[in-house]
Amino acid sequence: MKEMNCCLSLVCHKSLEERLVDQLLSHPDWVHGFSIKHIEGGSQKEKLPSMLEQVRGRSQRIQFDTVMNLEDARLLIAHLKQAEPNHEIAYWLVPVLEFGRLA
Repeated sequence: MKEMNCCLSLVCHKSLEERLVDQLLSHPDWVHGFSIKHIEGGSQKEKLPSMLEQVRGRSQRIQFDTVMNLEDARLLIAHLKQAEPNHEIAYWLVPVLEFGRLA
């Protein structure tokens, strides 16, 4: 049976960026590469740490995306729940129908 690929997305406050980069880089057996996007976001449950963010009603966030095997993604999520237990780190998984390189 063919392995199922997915895209794991992690979103966190920019202050957690380096911690999550370290986590992803420390698991090359699961994570073979990732992209980082600088985004803004807000939610009803979010704590906005700075006065500027409180006035604007949103915070500067970081989104990590990595295409990986679904089983490895679940192992990584379980690991992150233990290593970085933080309700302000959100994640989701979406199926990837195809992944490749153009050359």
